[in-house]
Amino acid sequence: MTVTTATLPQISDQTFAAEVLAADVPVVVDLWAPWCPSCHVLTPILAEIAVEQGDRIKVVALNTDEHPVTAAALRVLGLPTLKVFRGGEEVGSLTGARPKRVLLEQLERILAG
Repeated sequence: MTVTTATLPQISDQTFAAEVLAADVPVVVDLWAPWCPSCHVLTPILAEIAVEQGDRIKVVALNTDEHPVTAAALRVLGLPTLKVFRGGEEVGSLTGARPKRVLLEQLERILAG
């Protein structure tokens, strides 16, 4: 089975506040676009993390081509970008694809901070 961004719950400009800002657990938002090769590299890694860490964090995806309002509000300048939220506030941001081990370490640091 090929893992695609469709394996992550997709959010929109309209659902961002409810799905991310109002969440009772930390949320990692994957800001991506269909034309972005690095986004497709990162997606299977995020899907694994979503399953493995599902009791601790929520991972969702937002297509920046289809939902540019949220991408602009979050000041996304490159893709893929991960925005990490806790308690309705942005607590960290990562841009670019990276190996799973490195990504997990960086997310742990952000969430511990």
